[in-house]
Amino acid sequence: MSDRILGVVCIALAAFLIWQSTLIELSFIVDPLGPKAFPMIIGGVLGIAGLYPLVKPDRAPVWPSASGFFEITVAVVVMTAYALLLPEIGFVISTAIAASILAWRLGSTPVHSVIAGLSISIGIYLIFHLILGLSLARGPWGF
Repeated sequence: MSDRILGVVCIALAAFLIWQSTLIELSFIVDPLGPKAFPMIIGGVLGIAGLYPLVKPDRAPVWPSASGFFEITVAVVVMTAYALLLPEIGFVISTAIAASILAWRLGSTPVHSVIAGLSISIGIYLIFHLILGLSLARGPWGF
């Protein structure tokens, strides 16, 4: 039963995402795909993925233990804080912090987590901002 509930929630979320992407206003200078394409693709993939548990639910689902639920809660809190802090402290810093915490919670040592967080943040910044020319949230130091 829980699988089917998940499938319905995924399909409802996909429909909401696709509907919201149709409300994105276009500027007079638009690239061929436009800003609506990416959220529509994500919504489509989410909707298709939500069909699987509806059609073929697991007969005996295994729920995570209390520590597993705790880790899921920590990840949700970190990602929520990341979304809230992104416009305030910028992409590089907020991504480095979030990636470091998540790497640490996944079992990495604190030092390796910080190295991974910084590497991920700087790597994504270099690729998306400097190479692809995409605009990322600027922090107080301009990056």
